[in-house]
Amino acid sequence: MLQIDETIISLDLLDEFFVCNLSVCKGECCIEGDAGAPLEDGEIEKIQEILPVIWDDLTEQSKEVINKQGVYYIDEEDEPVTSIVKGRECVFTYTDGDGSCKCAIEKAYREGKTGFYKPVSCHLYPVRVQKYDEFQAVNYHRWSICNCGIQLGKGLKTPLYRFLKEPLVRKFGPEWYEQLEIADQELKGSK
Repeated sequence: MLQIDETIISLDLLDEFFVCNLSVCKGECCIEGDAGAPLEDGEIEKIQEILPVIWDDLTEQSKEVINKQGVYYIDEEDEPVTSIVKGRECVFTYTDGDGSCKCAIEKAYREGKTGFYKPVSCHLYPVRVQKYDEFQAVNYHRWSICNCGIQLGKGLKTPLYRFLKEPLVRKFGPEWYEQLEIADQELKGSK
């Protein structure tokens, strides 16, 4: 483990290789599972604000869920998460022409229709952040559906934290990320 400010970071972020391979996994992490994506303070309001922009990209089932319960619900850990369809897929998913599951929020951002990229927990995946009273734990969440990302990361020799530079900076700031890079260099230099 490594500490930077009020975060405790698993060394897996430095030691494990990973690059998301959407062409193989088809975005399965947005479909499989039994809960929605964790939402940060302020993200619910941002999603509600852009809902009219992304509405036409959502499935009819997603629209029904949103109309009934809204864009989020409170999970078993008493935290807000994105609403899901049939206990599985995120309500903000859509399927593109090659059969990949993608995010309607991210699509609107890439098309210049909104300034909100997508929930930071989605952007960070397969890293998960758990908040505690004194610190935040930053851990690598291993899931078999992401094995193709491990293989691609190994082939490209890309450590997980480098692949996730943009969302890590978004979550923790550029100075935090620079400290992570320095720690990686120092730890690799001591081996």
